[in-house]
Formats: sequence, structure tokens, C-alpha cells
Amino acid sequence: MTILENRPNTALLVVDVQKGVVEGAHQRDVVVANVAGLVERARREGVPVVWVQHSDEELTRGSDGWRIVPELTPEDAEPLVEKSYGDSFEDTTLETVLSGLGVGRLVVAGAETDACIRSTLHGAFTRGYDATLVSDAHTTGDKTAWGAPPPDQVIAHANLYWTYQTAPGRTAGAVETKDVVFGGTS
Repeated sequence: MTILENRPNTALLVVDVQKGVVEGAHQRDVVVANVAGLVERARREGVPVVWVQHSDEELTRGSDGWRIVPELTPEDAEPLVEKSYGDSFEDTTLETVLSGLGVGRLVVAGAETDACIRSTLHGAFTRGYDATLVSDAHTTGDKTAWGAPPPDQVIAHANLYWTYQTAPGRTAGAVETKDVVFGGTS
């Protein structure tokens, strides 16, 4: 249903599941296991897995914290997009990668819910992509010291608002890992 022409394919977009990003994150092990299950299923079904890896002043490229968590291993043939802004499309090669794969629909998982996941979902949607958030495969750290709600509430709110996101000619939604359908609308 995407408004992007000749882009019938779906990709799993794994955003910032890096040691320094998810260390201490809400339900880290459960979320990483759900992401790993999605990656395995996508590979088995021939669905492209596209990895996104963040770096900035606090998360230095090449540092231990910058590395993808050890439970997940991108395959050599899988695209890895490096970014330095919240929106995975902003000043990156992501659009070129997805266009080359004929992708018009994204299934999104990773971290952090209230930053890069949210920005990437909105970035995808405004660029014409259908975007499904995997409701139990994204997480965030505790930012209550800065006035944010607790992580479980941040995650629940993201799932709620993305479930009801609408725009002409595009679909959105939030589904659990077990309900993800790569071949069509979840």
C-alpha cells in the first residue's frame, strides 16, 4: 500500500541494538531475544535485514559500546547503515539501500524508543513508507531523572500512538513479534 512506486518489498530494520545503547535498557534481554527471532525469521523468509548503527560524541565509532550486541550478528551481505542523527534516514545511505532492494514497507525494531525508533518511524512514514513497529522488540533506558515517564510507559505510549498513525496511501501499526507478517500487512 506504500505510496512509493515499484517498491513492493518489506525489510526488517534493526535500529541501534548496540552495547552502549541497550546496556541497562528496559527488558533488554527480552527485547534482544525478540529482535534475534525476527532476524532469524526474516532471513529464513528471504526478507532483507537492514542494520542501523549510531555514533556520536558519546558513542564513538569503533568503541566497544558502539558495537552491535553479541547476541546479534549482521551477515556480510546485509546492509549496515551508519548514522549520527535520530532519524535513520537523515544524512545516511538508508534511502538508497531500501530503494535498491525495492522496499516500500519497513518492520522496525531496536532502540531507543523515545529517540531513534520514534524519529525513524516518522521519517519513514513522511517519506512514503509503510511502517510497522514491533511492539515488544524496542526498548529505552530510564530517563526519569530528566522528567520523562518510566521506560515501560514510554514504550507503551509509542506502541499506542503508532497503532493509530494514519496518512493517505500508507499504513502504520504496532504488532507483537509473534504477529509480524513479513510478506504483507501486519
